[in-house]
Amino acid sequence: KVVGIDSSSAALELAERNVALNNLSQERFFPTQGDVFESLREFRDRGKSFDVVILDPPRFAPTAKHVQAASRGYKDINLLALKLLVPGGVLITFSCSGGLSLDLFQKIVADAALDAGVEASIIKTLSQGADHPIKLSFPESRYLKGLICKVAG
Repeated sequence: KVVGIDSSSAALELAERNVALNNLSQERFFPTQGDVFESLREFRDRGKSFDVVILDPPRFAPTAKHVQAASRGYKDINLLALKLLVPGGVLITFSCSGGLSLDLFQKIVADAALDAGVEASIIKTLSQGADHPIKLSFPESRYLKGLICKVAG
């Protein structure tokens, strides 16, 4: 089963069309419009758990001056997700904030794991594709960062 949470009804409609285009079962996809922070807290409070959680939030830090506030948001969303994973579960988490470095993003996710009381390991680090080159003269062009983390089982 897949639960897709987005604040945008258009994004959820697109996801439903992709499910159909790929001949996947509509009965196994549960699109939910809402605030992901509230939804994750609700799942936590109801004792729900997941094998995999994928986080792809909007840009929390458009520039470096927004990093402190964005860091709190990234930590909160990753903390909630890590608490929902079963032992051996996988967190796939992204940041598209150019003002946030990969090192800081990794530290935020590590702090979230510590606060969630789980031992997690990075099994892969991701970045944007070649169609979005990273300019040496503009470090913020390395905007897309992703981590695939496995929780100890």
